[in-house]
Amino acid sequence: MTIGLYWFTQDLRLQDNAALIDAASRCDRLICVYCIDPDGFEANEFGCTSLGPHRWRFLKETLRDLEEHLAAYDQRLILRFQSPEQALNDLIAQHQVTVVVRSQSADCYLQKTWDALNQRWPQVVFQEQTTHTLFDQGALPFELDELPGTFTQFRKRVEPLTIEAPLSAPGALPPPVSDAQPSPTLPQAIVDPGSPFKGGEREGSAHLEAYFSGFDAAHYKETRNALEGWQNSSKFSAWLANGSLSPRQIVERLHRFENEVKANESTYWIYFELLWREFYQWYAHAHGARLFTLKGLKDEPPRPDRDIERFTAWCRGETGLPIVDACMRELNATGYMSNRGRQLVASALINELEQDWRWGAAYFERQLVDYDVASNWGNWQYLGGVGADPRGLRRFDLAKQTAQYDPEGSFIVRWLGDD
Repeated sequence: MTIGLYWFTQDLRLQDNAALIDAASRCDRLICVYCIDPDGFEANEFGCTSLGPHRWRFLKETLRDLEEHLAAYDQRLILRFQSPEQALNDLIAQHQVTVVVRSQSADCYLQKTWDALNQRWPQVVFQEQTTHTLFDQGALPFELDELPGTFTQFRKRVEPLTIEAPLSAPGALPPPVSDAQPSPTLPQAIVDPGSPFKGGEREGSAHLEAYFSGFDAAHYKETRNALEGWQNSSKFSAWLANGSLSPRQIVERLHRFENEVKANESTYWIYFELLWREFYQWYAHAHGARLFTLKGLKDEPPRPDRDIERFTAWCRGETGLPIVDACMRELNATGYMSNRGRQLVASALINELEQDWRWGAAYFERQLVDYDVASNWGNWQYLGGVGADPRGLRRFDLAKQTAQYDPEGSFIVRWLGDD
């Protein structure tokens, strides 16, 4: 009897999951596992826990949804509150696993774990599939070490490529092993009235359909920079980040909207921004741990002040810069911030407050329900002048931005009051 192990990571869905389908075809019994690393609740080198309360709530909702989906297949999700390396080593040894399957990940630390498992278990087959990107690595018209240095160069190379249609959920899954230890019970997710994001594949699929059932996509380019408003941007990012939705599912539904309702510059812009996300996924694959270094891709690092009081004021929304403070208080209350807001607060931390860009990236990692390792750290490098932007450091005129995006001051008043 062949015992397989499926390691869920950023692919917490059954639809369009080539890796899960592959695992189902390789074994007679299948262990489905997700690892919750306790280190995520401990302060990291930047003084932040990487799994803050908003992300944790969203993850718990997603895992419960995944448990229910697997139960419909007479499968179960094994949760391990351990480092992935420890948990997977234990399961491989305990159940004499002969094949391990996962989705390819842009997270270099998960890749390090994967490599260590491969080395420790040479008799085990390790297999991975692409589920988190629009394109398979083999379809890219360049090698990873030749990744174009800017998004524009990347877009021009990949835009002509065909995007494969998303896959249906597997027709069946092998049964679980009978002697697996029961999973620890997940703490009850706290209802968060401040956040409209609810975790899980069902919620992600429902939002995808709801968004394209209206006409908002046809106005996306004009509204996407608004500081607030649920319908002003697509809001797919949270479900994309943990894999409750795949980018190919979004592209398929987008094309349906274009064929049945309207195709214009705004609908193209949704695809354009999915390509931005795609660029950062392969950027993270190509540069690995350099994603987290102060100098990024540059030869010389910046020289930030590293003033913990200034950084703490930025985190709390107490800098005295109204548009920045309003955005940060929204983030702290909801786990979300608009794309425009993210650019403004990053510019302020780096330029006005002269702090280490990595502190901001780490705080976003803690707070954002849509945290994605590649998009988050890649964008912070870009704004910090050490990444893929050929123009170098970007600085936003906060007064001008406030006049443009909050001309009546309603967003600032909402989060700061009338003071």
